[in-house]
Amino acid sequence: MTLKMRTESERYVLRDATGDDVNLMLSWRNQDVNRQASKTSHVIGAEEHRRWWAAVRTDPSRRVLTYLHDGVPCGAVTFFDLRFDGPRTGSWGFYLDAEGLAERGETLPVWLAVTRAALGYAFDVLTLDRLDGEVLAHNTVVRQMNRRFRFVEGVGRTEVHDGREITVIPISLERGNRRRH
Repeated sequence: MTLKMRTESERYVLRDATGDDVNLMLSWRNQDVNRQASKTSHVIGAEEHRRWWAAVRTDPSRRVLTYLHDGVPCGAVTFFDLRFDGPRTGSWGFYLDAEGLAERGETLPVWLAVTRAALGYAFDVLTLDRLDGEVLAHNTVVRQMNRRFRFVEGVGRTEVHDGREITVIPISLERGNRRRH
């Protein structure tokens, strides 16, 4: 499934991830900025990543997508805990090639575009009623961006991951509250 965000061009594209994307996804996920914004901050090894990829490819409650900007893969979007019986709900997350985008001065525009594309996929392709996620309390920039897209924060909870104590804040966005472009 491919979702083009602009019909007049192929500048912003979200497509199903392929085996060719796996090594890129691992390199992006292991970038320091992405590890520090994640619940698990350890460097993911090739075997751990291979097991993850093998599991998500056959799991009907998950989708892994690759985000392309100007034809260049630069992000991974994951949907998980998808439920299609009763209220249609799911959770999501994403990470970008932070280093490559920073070098090109494209971080903010791509961050906005991948979020728009992911929300389009969640509500227009998966036809979810509600999209859930999590954000770390110390990640104030992401929290501010989530509010811009009308996500609502829940009550945070303290967890321990990779030997560090973090506060995780649940977020959600109802279909009817989605900001349209």
